[in-house]
Amino acid sequence: MIEKTDIGELKGIGEKTRKIFQKINITTVGDLIRYYPRRYDVYEEAVPISELEEEKVQTVSGTIFGRVQVTGNKNMQITTIQVKDTSGILKVIWFRMPFLRTTLSGGGWITLRGKVVNKKGCLTMEHPEIFYPGSKYEEKKDTLQPIYGLTSGLTNNMVMKAVKQALDGLDLTKDILPYELRIKYGLAEYHYAVRGIHFPEDKEVFYHARERLVFEEFLEFILSLRKLKEKNEKLPNEYVIEPKKEVSEFIANLPYELTGAQKRVWREISDDMASDTAMSRLIQGDVGSGKTIVAVLALLTVALNGYQAAMMAPTEVLARQHYESITRMFEKQNIPVKVELLTGSMTAKEKRKTYDRIECGLAKIIIGTHALIQGAVSYDNLALVVTDEQHRFGVKQRETFARKGGEPHVLVMSATPIPRTLAIILYGDLDISVMDELPANRLPIKNCVVDTGYRKTAYSFMKKQIAQGRQCYVICPMVEDSENLEAENVIDYANVLQQEMGNEIVVSYLHGKMKQTEKDDIMDRFGKNEIQILVSTTVIEVGIDVPNATVMMIENAERFGLAQLHQLRGRVGRGRYQSYCIFMSSSKSKETKERLEILNRSNDGFKIASEDLRLRGPGDLFGIRQSGLMNFRLGDVYQDAKVLQMANEAANEITDIDAEWVKNLPNYENTSSVII
Repeated sequence: MIEKTDIGELKGIGEKTRKIFQKINITTVGDLIRYYPRRYDVYEEAVPISELEEEKVQTVSGTIFGRVQVTGNKNMQITTIQVKDTSGILKVIWFRMPFLRTTLSGGGWITLRGKVVNKKGCLTMEHPEIFYPGSKYEEKKDTLQPIYGLTSGLTNNMVMKAVKQALDGLDLTKDILPYELRIKYGLAEYHYAVRGIHFPEDKEVFYHARERLVFEEFLEFILSLRKLKEKNEKLPNEYVIEPKKEVSEFIANLPYELTGAQKRVWREISDDMASDTAMSRLIQGDVGSGKTIVAVLALLTVALNGYQAAMMAPTEVLARQHYESITRMFEKQNIPVKVELLTGSMTAKEKRKTYDRIECGLAKIIIGTHALIQGAVSYDNLALVVTDEQHRFGVKQRETFARKGGEPHVLVMSATPIPRTLAIILYGDLDISVMDELPANRLPIKNCVVDTGYRKTAYSFMKKQIAQGRQCYVICPMVEDSENLEAENVIDYANVLQQEMGNEIVVSYLHGKMKQTEKDDIMDRFGKNEIQILVSTTVIEVGIDVPNATVMMIENAERFGLAQLHQLRGRVGRGRYQSYCIFMSSSKSKETKERLEILNRSNDGFKIASEDLRLRGPGDLFGIRQSGLMNFRLGDVYQDAKVLQMANEAANEITDIDAEWVKNLPNYENTSSVII
């Protein structure tokens, strides 16, 4: 069996199951093998009852205390016991298992493993596995059960069976990485790594397997970046952009003075656009550092030179906000530059008229979404493309723009806080400008880290803010196993919150399963204050700018990396009102409190990112969702910073980038088309 074999060739996968796998982009055996578990169910050491944490699966050992109770009706019988150890008493319940009354009535010592929830202020373990003395929990201790991302109709067991069959039939004897490279960096063999990532015998096997596969993924990425940079450096500047006095006047007439960092970055961009080669530059700046106005200066300068410039936003709502903001600024200063909006939801008639204005050169600045490179749009003389990190602006995108007219200058904006040592590696194909100052008029966000007992107080605070005309975000507790469950979780939370807030306050929700048009509609209504509280998963991380929103409450904050929490916090503090971020955590561990306390003390994204790197340990791989930065399949740039640096060092040692083994890396040819 080879990796390109259709998944339908596997035993037990018929046409119906094949189509279900296709929904999660698995069409070949290779896709299946690289569909890594999103987390693992770990059988860990039993903890004292007093140290149990809400919303976590944990193990306790103790004696059955009191009598067994069975309540409810025929359809839903609930069996309840209490278990006691030296630190406290725990309530335990099972659903539809009345027969347990007989087996549990004898009392005695018992080990239980299940999810701990808060029911009316009391910690309760729901529907746990039972281990009696002699049932050998010790044998299960430290074993890892893979948990995969699922979709409707697909179970975890179906994925496990398919992966086992694929691994058993695959030739894993050939290793892509040269022997010398593996030995130098202490990396596992491929067959050990790919089996160990799906079915690790213990944590040590998992760590070694993961390190090898992450190294390979990073190495592919870095080599592809260098290939892209080499190509970019040879691109001649087809559009030499000269400085314009009107831009200096525009800056002088702004209602605020640019920071020193903004002025410095603007000089670097101006120099690039006037140089011999096409610009490929990244502006790396914290949330609120003023990247957008610098991008506007670049757009305006290009337009005043007689060329066209395009700005790509991640959502239609944000595209519209940029369009309206730029139009207002230009009207206020009597700047005769035609700004155009182009989005996917426009009618065919509206698009045709917009295409005509772009093609004939009447539209000088075009603001939009991916519609800018789709469909029948054709540019007259496109000289600049501004995008943000949510759009992977690589070879294919640049070639698409080139086919629509010339090799444009490229400016990428990123608000993701990454320590400079890592940024140089990750954005290796781009020159980097760092915007490290915040405007003087920005009010720092006030933060607090609290436990779940503070929730009612937080709701009261949100009501007071809404009474003053403000708005709030709530980031809903995450659900790991399924996007469907995540959607249900958001909807349930929003319903409960609506009851809590009353009918005068409008609560709505966002989640990843919604269509983009639905998301845009909700965000648009939130932007107009037709919705006062928006309950969301992390889809809210980008794509909306609501200066009126002043409260961000993040449930289960312990499950996120610090950098992602900082990004979420950046949704508030965008206007003239004092803003607040409430990090709610159910964790009692000292390490978690130390991590979250960093956010409590600082609003500096780069400092937070550095601290995040310092504090993360291997154990975090089981408890913190990956940052999602750069969309790596397995690697996480914060979690795996050391492996990233190792891969970069290895890339430096490869003298012949066309070596046969480099060509054989699974995604080498594709990587440069999906990176920025």
